Amino acid sequence: MVKVYEINGVTPVVDPTAYVHPSAVLIGDVIVGPRCYIGPLAALRGDFGRLILEEGANLQDTCVMHGFPGCDTVVERDGHIGHGAVLHGCRIGRNALVGMNSVIMDNAVVGADSIVAAMSFVRAGMEIPPRSLAMGSPAKVARELRDDEIAWKSGGTAQYQELAIRSMQTMRETEALTAPEPDRKRIDWDSSLPLHLHKNAGA
Repeated sequence: MVKVYEINGVTPVVDPTAYVHPSAVLIGDVIVGPRCYIGPLAALRGDFGRLILEEGANLQDTCVMHGFPGCDTVVERDGHIGHGAVLHGCRIGRNALVGMNSVIMDNAVVGADSIVAAMSFVRAGMEIPPRSLAMGSPAKVARELRDDEIAWKSGGTAQYQELAIRSMQTMRETEALTAPEPDRKRIDWDSSLPLHLHKNAGA
């Protein structure tokens, strides 16, 4: 059962085709669109401002979304938010990636098809142009992204869209085994775009 909390008469919305891990917490004015993936221990606190994940976006494990009253924090379509990232009152553009443990501050805008490298700090009000690689603390725009890098990002996001389906169909709570089985099988993965083939910003 997903942990969903109403506050001030406002209840989170989760599209039936989205997957939200049972350990994630959704509070108040949260809108999760179609085919989204919300990972374990993610916290979406819509107790001040509105939080929106558009179609196909993912918010991975231990990520935090929050914002000030009257503002929207938005991950646009196919946005990809890596493990442990914090989004506060910002906008992540269509098909953009925020790398692991990055922080995106209030009124910052990450342009479409951009990548924010892991461990970056995007200061309040910064605007990252579309198709850019930004990195550092504070983050600076390093260069324009190549087509193959954007394709790599899109492939990784497609894998999370597949993961949402697999999680809804096959994930269940169970007891741990005490030892590996003989000929232990591996996770079946049919994607043609394995993430490990491209060393990049990390998500």
